[in-house]
Amino acid sequence: MTTNPTRPRLIATDLDGTLLCPRGTVSERTAAALAAAEEAGVQVVFVTGRPPRWMQQISPHIGGHGVAICSNGGAVVDVRRGEMLETFPLSSEDALAVVTALRDALPGTAFAFEHLDGFAREPEYALRMWGEDDDRNAPVAPAEELLVQGGPVRGLYKLLAKHPELDPDAFLTRARQVAGHLAEITRSAPVALLEISELGVTKASTLASWCREQEIDRSEVVAFGDMPNDLEMLAWAGTSYAVANAHPEVLAAVAQHTVSNEHDGVAIAVEELLKRG
Repeated sequence: MTTNPTRPRLIATDLDGTLLCPRGTVSERTAAALAAAEEAGVQVVFVTGRPPRWMQQISPHIGGHGVAICSNGGAVVDVRRGEMLETFPLSSEDALAVVTALRDALPGTAFAFEHLDGFAREPEYALRMWGEDDDRNAPVAPAEELLVQGGPVRGLYKLLAKHPELDPDAFLTRARQVAGHLAEITRSAPVALLEISELGVTKASTLASWCREQEIDRSEVVAFGDMPNDLEMLAWAGTSYAVANAHPEVLAAVAQHTVSNEHDGVAIAVEELLKRG
């Protein structure tokens, strides 16, 4: 990561734990900073682990392009139009291989599926996180039934794995040991919840693709994040910031820090960036 002394052309920011307030809202100061960036010709792209259907809340702040990178790079969506622009799917065969490996190594793991038609889950996958209320009517069945050809899961772009007891970081470490050769495995939640994508698909890979289309060099990108699923993006961007409340691994990996999401850390950094010539 290098520091770009000039005004960036693109700001890439994570949402939960980074840009948004602890309750998942956009503060007045943050909204103003994002609007000022767009007005100055700096594109703002939200790069999040959230699925596309959880994006309407932040639609007013998404900027003129209307596009967000969701599901850790697994989907690119036009939020305003509710249109999926691109996905990077995980094959059913690879998904089943991951499910088998994690079940064998970590008994008690349950799975859910983000796909083109919405959400599906196994019976043991507990819905406890905010934002999951809309998922309670989703198909429920064992992974083998959900992933069968012609089944309810079509175009899987994010596999979720949840464990009721394990330490979140220990869960991630062990999962990568047994299944990291099959898929990208990361985490962003405060609980033992893993987020799994096709090999090579990360926030960084999809952001890089978007920037190539916009003819924006990585040196012109400033990125913000807080959790392990942000690490590849933070390493790729020309300039990166970790918020003060970030995971210890992120704080250690990123040289520049800003204050916490609770205190508008992204907004403060953006205000300073916009002062550059």
